[in-house]
Amino acid sequence: MSVYDFKVKTMEGSEKSLSDYSGKVLLIVNTATECGFTPQYADLQAIYEAHGEKGLEILDFPCNQFGEQAPGADEEIHTFCTGRFGVTYPQFSKIEVNGSQAIPLYQYLVKQKGFAGFDPAHKITSILEGILEKSHPDYKNEPDIKWNFTKFLVDRQGNVVERFEPTADMKLVEEKVKELL
Repeated sequence: MSVYDFKVKTMEGSEKSLSDYSGKVLLIVNTATECGFTPQYADLQAIYEAHGEKGLEILDFPCNQFGEQAPGADEEIHTFCTGRFGVTYPQFSKIEVNGSQAIPLYQYLVKQKGFAGFDPAHKITSILEGILEKSHPDYKNEPDIKWNFTKFLVDRQGNVVERFEPTADMKLVEEKVKELL
């Protein structure tokens, strides 16, 4: 099994097979428009512009599960992202990444690469840890998604090779992408 075995819903409401991305390096990310990490849209777009022609695709899945920070409809989210950050990579319909309503793709992703911790040097790490410790004291031992802008790096064969928490340095993310290209 690989990520190519899954289908997802586009913003227009049609079904899209991830096998359409076979042979590409994928960066799959759950996003939110009203989050402290929202400026990462600009970083993601810069990575896409630098490496898209070399075989990178970024797949953006808006998610409202963390602090209700993606409240808009799909079209509103898309308009925000294209207008404010110039996003040109594929954006999909809003999803859930955790719990009983999590889409099968995300159920698979977290089984492939679990939570490995936040970057202790990041200024938002202590805030995230405080929020998570209150709501789920054992969060560090669970593989589920912890917050917006968690990224999964997938190789050209559809294998999940790395998971980046939202606190990961985007330069590190880009370096790992380049290694696979």
